[in-house]
Amino acid sequence: MSPDMNRQPNAAAGRQPEDERRSKRSLAVLGGISLFLMIVLLALGTWQVQRLGWKLDLIARVDARVAAAPVAPPAREAWSAITADSDEYRHVTVSGTFQHEKEALVQASTERGPGFWVITPLVQAEGTTILINRGFVPPDRRAVESRLESNGAGPQTVTGLLRLSEPGGGFLRSNVPGEDRWYSRDVAAIAAARGIGDVAPYFIDADGAPNQGGYPIGGLTRVVFPNNHLVYAITWFSLAAMLAAATIVIGRREWRRAA
Repeated sequence: MSPDMNRQPNAAAGRQPEDERRSKRSLAVLGGISLFLMIVLLALGTWQVQRLGWKLDLIARVDARVAAAPVAPPAREAWSAITADSDEYRHVTVSGTFQHEKEALVQASTERGPGFWVITPLVQAEGTTILINRGFVPPDRRAVESRLESNGAGPQTVTGLLRLSEPGGGFLRSNVPGEDRWYSRDVAAIAAARGIGDVAPYFIDADGAPNQGGYPIGGLTRVVFPNNHLVYAITWFSLAAMLAAATIVIGRREWRRAA
C-alpha cells in the first residue's frame, strides 16, 4: 500500500471534527438570531395588548362623556389645560350670539355625501368666542343666501360635543386661508382669517336639533375609534410561536446531522 493511501483516512478524520464544530457554530448563530427575533415579536405583541387596554379605556370614557348630561364648556382659565384624553367629545351646552357674517365653510365628506361644514362664531355674554360647527350643507346650499331662514338673530343656545382644533388641513390638502379654502376645522387659522379674537382653542359639533329650512344638518359627528390592537397582538404572538417551532425543528435536524 502506498504512503498516500495511508494518509487519506487521517485527513478525513481531521476534517470531521472541524465540520462538526462549524455546524455547531452555525446552529448557535441561528439560535441567537431566532431568539432575538422572538423577543422582538413578543415585545410587539405585548405592546399591542397594552394599546388594546388603553383603547378600550378611551372608548369607555368617550362613551360616558357623550351619554352624559350636557355641561358648560371649559372657561377661558381652563383653556390651557384642555387635552384630548380628558375633554374631547364632552357633551356641552353654550349660549351666545352667532356672527353669521363670519362663518367659514370647511369641506366635508359625510354619510349624506360631500359638502361643507358650516363653522360659525358664537360670542358669549362675557365676550369670549367659540366656533360652532352648526352642521352639514350640500354644495347647492353653500351660499349663505340659500339658507338665511336658519340664521337666527339674538341669543341662541347650542348643545353638542366638544372637539379639538384640527390644524393644518386634511389628507394631502393644506388649508389656504388667503383663498378661503378649508379642509380641516383649524380653530386658530379660521379665527385669524375672520378677525376673531379671544377664541376658545376648541370648537363644538352641534347636535341634531333641526334648523329652520332644514340646513345646516347637525348631529353627524362620528365617534368611532379603530381598534385592531387585538388582531395585531395575535399576529405578533403567532409569528413568535411559528418562529420558535421552526427553530426547534431545524435545530434538531441539524444537530442530528452534526452528531
